[in-house]
Amino acid sequence: MEKRESVKEALTKCAVGLSASEVIEEFTVEDGELKLVKKKVTRREIPPDIKAVKMLLESESTVGATDEELAAERENLIKMLKEGDCD
Repeated sequence: MEKRESVKEALTKCAVGLSASEVIEEFTVEDGELKLVKKKVTRREIPPDIKAVKMLLESESTVGATDEELAAERENLIKMLKEGDCD
């Protein structure tokens, strides 16, 4: 998978929210072998990230854009940064 595609995939997961699991296992050595003593599985729901949504929408709007459209978008973004209106 191309790096750009993997970044977009990760960004999409953040944009729509996701579930994550964490597994913690504790072992002990018994008779020369490892034995599972305790296993804890924690599941977390991660809500959608608005900044990720915004980044996806902005990146999609520039796909296939002409040089003039990209230059205009660049100028608009620079203007927003100077005004402090980028949130």
